[in-house]
Amino acid sequence: MNELTQRSRQKAERREKLLVAASRLFAERGFRAVSIEDLAADAGVSGPALYRHFDSKESILADLLVNVSERLLREGTERVVTATSLNDALRSLISFHTDFALRDRELIRIQDHDFAHLANDDAETVSRLQRAYLDVWVDVLSGLEKTDTPSVIRTKVQAVFGLLNSTPHSAAHRDTEVTRAVLESMAIGALRLSSLAGATAPPS
Repeated sequence: MNELTQRSRQKAERREKLLVAASRLFAERGFRAVSIEDLAADAGVSGPALYRHFDSKESILADLLVNVSERLLREGTERVVTATSLNDALRSLISFHTDFALRDRELIRIQDHDFAHLANDDAETVSRLQRAYLDVWVDVLSGLEKTDTPSVIRTKVQAVFGLLNSTPHSAAHRDTEVTRAVLESMAIGALRLSSLAGATAPPS
């Protein structure tokens, strides 16, 4: 049993190394420019060993984008469920997504540049998960902004996603905490929620 546990742990570690390598290399070079050999070498495994974990380079891309989409939906939903009010829920969503955007800039780059390389079924899965995550925000904002139409609210949320997901460009070589405060303040301003004004202000 211990030997099987050790093997399972080692297999999981090698798989994680491959995903880390793929995330970095895809973000740096683009999906098409990275070979299976590049991924295996960067992760410290042989080319044939890679196929024990993934069927293809495309399946690695799918794992990265499906996984992050599932995580956003799961954790975003949890933020809303545990919030004490709609204002608190929206503040928490803004903070959560800002953390994600600052931490996972490589995945944002990959989503922007390489989504088109996903197989159709994987692309549909990622799109469905991302729509569900968008709906989490829309539901909260709809409860706060009674006068806006659903279309206007969705546009506002999508614009805020664009703002926060600008971190591959806006956060490079800058103070992370200052960037975080600026992005959160701008997100609140973009949503035009006076009830949240002053909740997050950039440091002087």
